Amino acid sequence: MKHCFFAVDLGATSGRTVVGSLDGGELKTEEINRFPNRLIEVQGHYYWDIYELYRQIVEGLKAAGARHIGIASIGIDTWGVDFVCVGKDGHFLRQPYAYRDPQTVGAPQEFFGRIPADRVYELTGLQVMNFNSLFQLDTLRRNGDSALAAADKILFMPDALAYMLTGEMVTEYTIASTAQLVNARTRRLESEMLTAVGLTEGNFGRFVYPGERAGVLSKEVQRQTGLGTVPVIAVAGHDTASAVAAVPARSNDFAYLSSGTWSLMGIETQEPVINSETRALNFTNEGGVEGTIRLLKNICGMWLLERCRAGWGECAYPELIAGAQAATPFRSIINPDAAAFANPANMEEAIRQYCKDSAQPVPETREQTVRCIFDSLALRYREVFDNLRRLTPRPLSALHVIGGGSRNDLLNQFTANATGVTVYAGPSEATAMGNIMLQAIAAGDAPDVAHMRQVINRSAPPAAFEPKDGAQWNEAYSRYLKVLETYTPKGN
Repeated sequence: MKHCFFAVDLGATSGRTVVGSLDGGELKTEEINRFPNRLIEVQGHYYWDIYELYRQIVEGLKAAGARHIGIASIGIDTWGVDFVCVGKDGHFLRQPYAYRDPQTVGAPQEFFGRIPADRVYELTGLQVMNFNSLFQLDTLRRNGDSALAAADKILFMPDALAYMLTGEMVTEYTIASTAQLVNARTRRLESEMLTAVGLTEGNFGRFVYPGERAGVLSKEVQRQTGLGTVPVIAVAGHDTASAVAAVPARSNDFAYLSSGTWSLMGIETQEPVINSETRALNFTNEGGVEGTIRLLKNICGMWLLERCRAGWGECAYPELIAGAQAATPFRSIINPDAAAFANPANMEEAIRQYCKDSAQPVPETREQTVRCIFDSLALRYREVFDNLRRLTPRPLSALHVIGGGSRNDLLNQFTANATGVTVYAGPSEATAMGNIMLQAIAAGDAPDVAHMRQVINRSAPPAAFEPKDGAQWNEAYSRYLKVLETYTPKGN
């Protein structure tokens, strides 16, 4: 009997539910519903509407039930670091803060006053980002936050949604590994970090790894959806971990670029890579599937363009990409990861100001702005890719671009040109596919991740982009490095 698996895939700007099954050695998927995931701004703070996300998940389950789709299991993946405070009565104490909330600006420095940065990195292997859960929790503690003070449990976003569906509390390894609360070597919660923010292991749900069962749908959800006691599987709860599991690679000599709101570039390793060089480069060691570590770097990805589009009335991507292709190359170059671009009120104006302050031509049209973003992202990818080559003894002969950004052929070609290696683009639905395939492994429909990757390669063959115009891109890269070396924009 063919099993159908239900994947909940939530990103920082949108979410969707997808059903998938293995059929004739291929993975077949179908989207059930798609919905926005909007930040809520209240009195200077940013929150996620977890109840609306839950409602949309239930709507997707209802639609699947109405169609009599025999769902074998459910898996949930989301973005990292954010969490919900749960009271002793089992109720959420407030909407969860979003990682873009400004309250954690400067938080790492506050924390390192008590535990040195090198000690934190030695234990957790995680890059310093002000919104890591460790720093969020420490900020809430220092601010006397009432929800944290009353919290009995801390649940990361996919685990909180699984709890709403099942009534069972778990802490899934890959999502917890984004928090800077997990020991990179033991792959368990690190007591020294927990103690520093006034927590213990008892403040978290049962610790589970990808493929373990979290629970089954509660009677309430069964009644609402018309479904039975469907198990909820703790897949790789971090969306990047699910996406990387779905990289359709035929060998191990590759790097990956999970391209979406964030771009995450890295490699898979069997053990964490924690040394002075990885710390200086701010590389992170996050949990992967089947005992792997994802050595990677967070890069500000399509956030730049998404925020510009929000001010332009949601212009269609094909129109913007075509305009960028016709625009003059390398007219203006920015550092996509500059602090000025973290969450400005007006992204287009922030880019203009950066260019003005760095004595470069200021983008005057949308086409020039988009070209600036694409050129700069590709050059940033080159920088991180070169660093990865230094950090691994094995050759990196290809870069696999997965996620929604893999549909951008222009940026894929620029990335190949900048890095000098073949770029394989797709699948764009890697996260949902990885989610589904981990459920399939848990159900016994697939033996392991290596087999899974071959299935995905057959189901969604990636497009290849060969590098071109090497001399031109090398010259542009030299300009990019000069911008980074000689100029610190206002606000950094």
